[in-house]
Amino acid sequence: MKNIFAAILMMAFCFSNAQNLKAFQFYTQKGKEIKTDKLVKELAGYDIVFIGENHNSSINHWLQLKITEALFAKKNGQIILGAEMFERDNQSQLDNYLSGKFDAKMLKDSARLWNNYTTDYKPLVDFAKDKKLKFIATNIPRKHASQTAKEGLESLNKLSEKEKTYIAQLPIKVTLDTPGYPEMKTMMGEHAEGTKVMNFISAQAIKDATMAESILKNFESGKTFIHYNGNFHTKEFGGIYWYIKQKNPNLKMAVISVFESEDPELKIPAKEYIPTNFNLIIPADMTKTY
Repeated sequence: MKNIFAAILMMAFCFSNAQNLKAFQFYTQKGKEIKTDKLVKELAGYDIVFIGENHNSSINHWLQLKITEALFAKKNGQIILGAEMFERDNQSQLDNYLSGKFDAKMLKDSARLWNNYTTDYKPLVDFAKDKKLKFIATNIPRKHASQTAKEGLESLNKLSEKEKTYIAQLPIKVTLDTPGYPEMKTMMGEHAEGTKVMNFISAQAIKDATMAESILKNFESGKTFIHYNGNFHTKEFGGIYWYIKQKNPNLKMAVISVFESEDPELKIPAKEYIPTNFNLIIPADMTKTY
């Protein structure tokens, strides 16, 4: 009888612990927990909202969709979507899908979609299609970013006039004062050649500058532009955010950054935590999409 009673207590304890598990938690820049409805209410007051992501995080992608749906409702449909995952020269294919001229297969066959498009980004694109929203392909064609990494920014001057429309207007400023870029230099190691390091950083910079320009070209006053990008592209208010600030410092922008935590209560991590406007903490063992 005692063994049965002990087993029941253990089951109750385990069930209680399971009930306390968290899938995510948002925090403000000052470290206060913020509920999702309050987060959406605040985001509605911004011109541009960057939703950073870990590309393979299932909860990250689900939250992107839910926040987008909630902002659409809060703003009475006055939102524009854009993403790193689509390259500028694929805008016409994306537009054709949004308008119904292309089906899913035609889009897949004609555009350079990421391998995790179907599970992670298609729901966002389909939401835009259903609600008749603009969805902007903001990124540089990957071949030009690769060219920059190998040959430097100057090599882009040789592109045709048409190809130049798919990248940020040259010249662009590349500086290690931009948050995140010094970290890239450190990653390259002490023995990496200076030119190689700067080409690598310049490849990141031309991506960020192109996405910034794409957002600025398609931003409409009174609407909130929601941009989905890898966390590093807006980490510590660097990258895309930094380039937009250089062009238009008056725009009100919010960054949602993402961090992983081993703590089941999803408290703010003690290490490597530099907050932005809003900060998403997710379990380190959350299911990955690839």
